[in-house]
Amino acid sequence: MLTGIGNAERVNLMERLVALEVEHRDLDGVIQRIADHTSHDQLQLTRLKRRKLLLKDQIAWIQRQIDPDVSA
Repeated sequence: MLTGIGNAERVNLMERLVALEVEHRDLDGVIQRIADHTSHDQLQLTRLKRRKLLLKDQIAWIQRQIDPDVSA
């Protein structure tokens, strides 16, 4: 865990956090559209869901780096 991160590093982490949150939110829509089709590709759907979980973990890690006193 980082202690006392500098302002530049905090800004970089916050920018990365926003990008990951946007991608995570966008994946919700993609997953929903694929799942709504009766002949959806189950393998693709599974991969997208795994990617979404990975993003969630990365988001939580960055949030803990930015503010280690708050549960992510």
